[in-house]
Amino acid sequence: MEFKFQHLFAFLSVVVLVWSRVHGALPSEEYWNSVLPNSPMPRAVQDLLTPSSSGKSTAVGVTKGGVNVNTKPGKPGGTAVNVGHGRVGVHAGKPGRRTNVGVGKGGVTVGTGTRKGKPVYVGVHPGPNPFQYLYAATETQLHDNPNVALFFLEKDLHTGKKMNLKFSKATHEATFLPRQVADSIPFSSNKFPEILDKFSVKSGSDEAEIMKKTIKECEESGLKGEEKFCATSLESMVDFTTSKLGKNVKAISTNAENNNGDEAREYIIKGVKKLPSEKGAVVCHRQEYAYAVFYCHKTDATSAYKVAMVAADGSRAEAVAVCHRDTAAWNPKHLAFQVLKVKPGTVPICHFLPKDHIVWVAPKF
Repeated sequence: MEFKFQHLFAFLSVVVLVWSRVHGALPSEEYWNSVLPNSPMPRAVQDLLTPSSSGKSTAVGVTKGGVNVNTKPGKPGGTAVNVGHGRVGVHAGKPGRRTNVGVGKGGVTVGTGTRKGKPVYVGVHPGPNPFQYLYAATETQLHDNPNVALFFLEKDLHTGKKMNLKFSKATHEATFLPRQVADSIPFSSNKFPEILDKFSVKSGSDEAEIMKKTIKECEESGLKGEEKFCATSLESMVDFTTSKLGKNVKAISTNAENNNGDEAREYIIKGVKKLPSEKGAVVCHRQEYAYAVFYCHKTDATSAYKVAMVAADGSRAEAVAVCHRDTAAWNPKHLAFQVLKVKPGTVPICHFLPKDHIVWVAPKF
């Protein structure tokens, strides 16, 4: 599904980066390095950190009143960031059509000026999240969802096996917010009207329904034996994972060359390596939301693998596969059962992780 916040993401990324510096908060990358000094950051995480404005003209001024940043100095329509007296302000776009973002002690506010009915972002509802095992698949999912091809049986995880796969990633540009900013924004169903107001999203719109669905899935109880948590920041994801697996953890994501197109490719498996973990695995799935949110869950009956593959055109992939050995509590009409023609609790079911999902393991030493 395509889920876009248009240019708002870039502006929010700038404001939260400056805000974290002004308020003395550790940026997400520094927090990772302080807690996990021996764990390399996977590409899936790196891609969701606040981007820089490299390659673009940027003017930065420091005065007694604070810090001022302008991405198009001397030109209309740029992004201006003003920091001073405990508050950050962002003004983007041309006057009358600009997006204004403010961060202060009360949290984050977003206003889009004169939008003429244009939504902040657009999306098409794809049906239940395939990595939420309580839900039945829709007919549309069975025919159109690229995640169908990601599910397979563990017996097929061997050298020489051919599979048609598309290692997708979300097309929206939402990034992580620093924890202090994320924690200042409500994330609950009982405050949903306030959330919509924060992001200038119209109640009842497709965008609102997507956000409501994500929050609802995060608030629901997990399966029997499942420990679940929705991380609204990288820091909270690290904290949840280390609370379950300890600080000696490794985060891994799927890497695939030239696989961002719409068509699946035929891959042949060249090697399979089980990822040893003393305490099971934590798998974090990226959700559709205004900023980066991950649904993380831990089950003991889970194994993770690194799978080396080569496509017919020579492009390579190092995919992460997760196998669930206990599926008895899954919805009998879940996507995996309908695709693989098996019943809950009968055989281990595996799936590859999209490129922006993460598996955490605690290696044995």
